[in-house]
Amino acid sequence: MKVVLFCGGLGMRLREYSESIPKPMVNIGSRPILWHLMKYYAYHGHKDFILCLGHQAEVVKNYFRNYDECASNDFVLSGGGKKLELFNRDIDEWQITFADTGINSNLGERLRAVKKYLEGEEEFLVNYSDGLTDLPLPQQLEHFHQHGKIASFLCVRPNLSYHLVSLQQGDDSLVSAIHAINNGTVRINGGFFIFKKQIFDYIREKEELISEPFQRLVQERQLIGYLYDGFWTSMDTFKDKQQLENLWGSGAAPWEVWRGNGRS
Repeated sequence: MKVVLFCGGLGMRLREYSESIPKPMVNIGSRPILWHLMKYYAYHGHKDFILCLGHQAEVVKNYFRNYDECASNDFVLSGGGKKLELFNRDIDEWQITFADTGINSNLGERLRAVKKYLEGEEEFLVNYSDGLTDLPLPQQLEHFHQHGKIASFLCVRPNLSYHLVSLQQGDDSLVSAIHAINNGTVRINGGFFIFKKQIFDYIREKEELISEPFQRLVQERQLIGYLYDGFWTSMDTFKDKQQLENLWGSGAAPWEVWRGNGRS
């Protein structure tokens, strides 16, 4: 199954990095968050990627064209540096399509732009490229197939430190309840989409993916959410990046399912 990854946004909330590189190319440890996400999908058997490029597209292209396997794999160097033997390789089985989808395009436009690369695909995976999870992907796929709808997305609790406040009815100054937003009933769109090819029938020219197309899907009862309370987080701010770095540095990053949920 092909995986469409949005890599062309400006990433304005992470401006410390995104002015020089696309947000998906911001490193977590020694590799970009985009690489971590692709490793996740590859672990689950989905190794055919379509990258929707825009802002700083050449950074993404050059990274993979000059990919260094030594950065994330053990190796033996001998012969005075002339002979290199790798014990493992990351991307040998990956197929990556690099698609220019416009500098200022929204997500709906980016998805429409790569429709030609999805010919023959009855269903495909889509992701924002700025979130990581330990989600058992086959379970979401099974849930999707059982319901027979056009679109599914990961439905998670927000990874925010804010608190929800309820005010007393009749007195909008008196607080009646307060609790952490991630401990309540609030759920958000966590990405990790699964689409049938019919999704393109719901996206009009210039439309944002979530705004108008998803509303049409809702009206026709063709959109489902897959509830998940395991690890999920997105990298929207510098603080988010630092939290991911800390998890990676601990040697037990939850999203590294290809290592058994942690590096040994």
